[in-house]
Amino acid sequence: MKRIAIIGSGGAGKSTFARKLGKKLGKKVYHLDALFWKPGWVPMDRNDFLHLQNGIMEGDEWIIDGNFGGTMDARLEKADTVIFLHYSTIRCLYRVVKRRIQYQGRTRPDMGEGCPEKLDLEFISWVAGYNRKKAPFILEKLAELKGKQIYIFTRPSEAETFLRGLNDKIIQNN
Repeated sequence: MKRIAIIGSGGAGKSTFARKLGKKLGKKVYHLDALFWKPGWVPMDRNDFLHLQNGIMEGDEWIIDGNFGGTMDARLEKADTVIFLHYSTIRCLYRVVKRRIQYQGRTRPDMGEGCPEKLDLEFISWVAGYNRKKAPFILEKLAELKGKQIYIFTRPSEAETFLRGLNDKIIQNN
């Protein structure tokens, strides 16, 4: 596990999982949301974002969390390990509301500076439709990948068990 892509719905806990995994493996974590969003929720220029992401992926070791469908194929191609946090819609919706309350008026650690937590109908709708509209295509893509470690967790307890199972021997072999 040297190049790890973490994907999943908003509210699945990608960033939290990525931080825990990065700490466990001693690898740098890149949060796509933090890279893409500039202060005031201004999006980065698409070409600049592609260039930045491609530069990160040229590295020997990384953990990248985020969806960004337009660049997902490139991450899946470069990654040797893909982790899909494929949690229920209700769990993800609950978590985005909880996160909104927890970080009200503040920027979360995995978000770009100057982007205070917000929750709008468009994002709620995206999360609500993710398992129906996006996940089937992602599962198809993952099934077609060859020569990669693929982990699909459907419950947070599975992800936590995975993290606990990473022992020093595994870390040393990477």
